[in-house]
Order: sequence, then structure tokens, then C-alpha cells
Amino acid sequence: MLKDLVIRNRSYRGYDPSRKMTKEELESLVDLTRYTASSVNLQPLRYHIAWKEDEVDTIQGMTKWAAALPHLKLPFPGKRPTGFIIICIDTSLAPNPTVFLRDVGIAAQTMLLAAVEQGLGGCMIGNFDKDEIRNKLDLPINAEPNLIVAIGKPDEDITLTHVGADGNTRYYRDETGQKHFVPKRSLNEILI
Repeated sequence: MLKDLVIRNRSYRGYDPSRKMTKEELESLVDLTRYTASSVNLQPLRYHIAWKEDEVDTIQGMTKWAAALPHLKLPFPGKRPTGFIIICIDTSLAPNPTVFLRDVGIAAQTMLLAAVEQGLGGCMIGNFDKDEIRNKLDLPINAEPNLIVAIGKPDEDITLTHVGADGNTRYYRDETGQKHFVPKRSLNEILI
């Protein structure tokens, strides 16, 4: 069952806008992170959730998606997520946030697996200006935005493929831009 969740947990860049995320749903995803591992058990992560349309639109406008597909502006109009969770590191607890990047990854993956289990999906977004996010959302100065997780009901087709003989792992889309392909290495390639 976990393997099925992991396989279905893709970086979705197209969502059903009619399926609105609620405050309670986003809070339940964040609540799961309280039970995950934390470096030296410091627990410095803090979360800003956004479900109201105006704030979701503001955050969407400050993010850049799918760097490997610069010719496409993703998500396409009308396919944006309806919720965001911004993972921040409390610098008053962790003056060197780099030490806690693994905590950020663990928290994000936990939330995304839970979202998939509920028929939802998401995308981790690291391409944004931290100061712009902090200022526009009026986050506390000690809350350093580190990762943005888009959440919503996926509305796109993603297919896992094998890495070809050329070794290229870049994801790509078909000629319509609608079908997304993600090459994955074989088990033999990743075992040392």
C-alpha cells in the first residue's frame, strides 16, 4: 500500500479548480508533521496555510514551476492548485536553517503522501523569493520560508517511464503539453 501511495505521489502541475481545499484539510496535513522525525528533536518547522482564493492567487503569482519546461507556463490557466502550505524554519530556534533541510523534506513528503491517500496531490516548489513571500504574506521575521507545497485535486496525466540509453532524466510533455512523462532509473542503476 505504501508503494502505491509513493507511485501515485507525483509533482502535479495541473489541478481541478472546482475542488477547493479547506482550512481544516490543510491543518490536518500539517498536523501529521508533528509526528515525524526532527533533527535533534528541535522541531523548528512552522507552517503557513492558504486556502482563500485571493491568498492562493498571491502565492501562485510568486512561484515558478517546472524549470525543465521553460517554454510552458505551468500550471496552465484554470489548472492552478486551490491550496498552499508554506514550510518555514523558525530561525529563533534554528539560526542555521541548513541543518534542518532534511526536516523540511520529511514534512513535505509526509503531507504529500497523506494528500494522495485522500485522492489529492501536490507539488513541492522551491523556486520563489523568500523575502517576497515573507513580506507579502506578513510572516514573522524569524519564519524563513523554505519550501512551498501546492495542494489540490490533480487534473493531469503523469506517466512514469524508464530512463533511456542516453541517461537523460529530464521530465517532458507530449506535443500538446497535457501529458507529462517522468523517467525513473532502474533498481540496478541505483544500487551500489
